[in-house]
Amino acid sequence: MSQLVDASEIRIVAAGVERQQVMDIVRGATFVGTLLLGWISLHPFESLGDLQIGDVGTGNELATYALFGALSVLTIALAMRNGARGLATLLTPAFVLFGTWVLVTVVLSFDPGTSVKRLSLTVCVVAVTAALMLLPKSQQELMHWFTIAALALLAVCYLGILLAPDLSIHLASDPQEPGLAGNWRGAFGHKNQAAAVMVMVLFLGVYSVRSGLWLSGAAVVALASLFLFYSAGKSSLTLCFAVLLLTSVTSFIRAFWLRTIILLTPLLLLNVLSIGTVMLESLAGVSKLLPFDSTFTGRTDIWAFALQSLHARMLTGYGFASFWGSSAIQNLPEGKEWAGFAAHSHNGYLDTALGMGVPGLALLILVLVILPLRNFQRADEGGNNGPLAMVLLRIWLFGLYLSAMESFFLDRSDPLWFTFLLAVFGLHYLARFRAAK
Repeated sequence: MSQLVDASEIRIVAAGVERQQVMDIVRGATFVGTLLLGWISLHPFESLGDLQIGDVGTGNELATYALFGALSVLTIALAMRNGARGLATLLTPAFVLFGTWVLVTVVLSFDPGTSVKRLSLTVCVVAVTAALMLLPKSQQELMHWFTIAALALLAVCYLGILLAPDLSIHLASDPQEPGLAGNWRGAFGHKNQAAAVMVMVLFLGVYSVRSGLWLSGAAVVALASLFLFYSAGKSSLTLCFAVLLLTSVTSFIRAFWLRTIILLTPLLLLNVLSIGTVMLESLAGVSKLLPFDSTFTGRTDIWAFALQSLHARMLTGYGFASFWGSSAIQNLPEGKEWAGFAAHSHNGYLDTALGMGVPGLALLILVLVILPLRNFQRADEGGNNGPLAMVLLRIWLFGLYLSAMESFFLDRSDPLWFTFLLAVFGLHYLARFRAAK
């Protein structure tokens, strides 16, 4: 009889181990697969030769909406198994207030239908990224998953360069920007987006090296650096070096107020010397003395138009993601016709104000700028100050700086927004829970 009992117990234990192994595979596959979807999208290697001047995305991509909707359910269900406490911590006053204001701007939107559609995908992406960072059970597991995803992305991009160069490299025959001919873009739609993602992947490679995966991490760093160089993303390359330098200083300077000054002063200067130049003549004069294009590759015209439009709806904006490419832009004067074809203002902070007014911008700065830095400080003081905290800080800071020149805040499934959110939520959890090794 005792032998039968022992055999039964062994079978139960074995079944439990087998179920656990299956769940481990499901968690890992979900994490890596979702991350690759966020980076590569459902429509990689798009032909730019078919685009026409004036093509503006409407966000009406049913497959993308359906897939991220399903993934939000799956990732939250998986996260609830061991990370329910983590999800509960997201119900902070700041997040709730920001979400409430977003809903207000949807109700008051100039184009409610567009705002609702775009918000639905944005909410799904936020839910996915919030849950995704709770799937790994340890830092080692997360490190391996990040490394696998990074190597897979690099393999896809390099295979594109080798096998389909006309879909992976900007061509002189591209109707919109023939001057970019020769610049690598890989699976992405533009070399600037490719360069920015490569910087974030490079940071993940440094993280892998620091965490012990020397060979894989070094491969990620080398391949991402080479791709970044051939994409000719000057802004991303410059910001990459700046972020690596400034974040390294935080290892020696521990006071929160000093870290705030060191990390956020460049963000203030980037916005003052960009958007500020179209607001004040004195700043425009200063920018002309600096060793770069004072028009920021033609961005000053679009910033001036956006600021002029913002004055009409300072409080609520034009509605969540419903200004560019909508009927809000009409009766354009001669010489401003290009504004009807623009997809964004090349500044995430300005686009946030256009969509949600000045109060929305203030709340976005609270939840995406101030709180993540405070969370890093709390994680550092609580002992979660290793390579993971540093890579999340670098991705977050790079996203903040880049948003002074590009616009991806709240932009549905944009790969930069997707990766930036992983850093924001990762810092949030590290500030509240001890990360297992």
